[in-house]
Amino acid sequence: MSKITKKVEELVKPILERYGFDLVDIEFKKEGKSHFLRVYIDKPGGITIDDCQLVSEELSDKLDIADPIPFSYYLEVSSPGVDRPLVTDRDFIRNKGRVVDVFLKQPFLNRTKITGELVEKNEKSLVLIVDKEKIDIPVENVKKVKLAIRF
Repeated sequence: MSKITKKVEELVKPILERYGFDLVDIEFKKEGKSHFLRVYIDKPGGITIDDCQLVSEELSDKLDIADPIPFSYYLEVSSPGVDRPLVTDRDFIRNKGRVVDVFLKQPFLNRTKITGELVEKNEKSLVLIVDKEKIDIPVENVKKVKLAIRF
């Protein structure tokens, strides 16, 4: 984490705690000629546009005062989206019982992608129910976990 993203995290966390929102990620990067500061937030039931606007306005004021970025940039506060990977313990707890896609580094049960109901994630394994059977996937073999999108 860079100095800029650490400072942004310090500034945004009190705002998010006040509203019961979670910080998912902070990105600061250059795209073309412009710099973008993206703050991804979430809450049980999902984030609304109004939630993003509220956080954006408050964070913008704090950023103007603290001035951690010495050049111009665009601030974006957004939901992480349905296609984002599950990363934090809170992500896994919040999505317990939902169907996830697990992408693997090495084949497990002859597959590199396993879809199943998320039971839990602990230090050693990711536990899923696949075809009515409980399986434990070693966490060191997990490349990425995302909510399964069904149409």
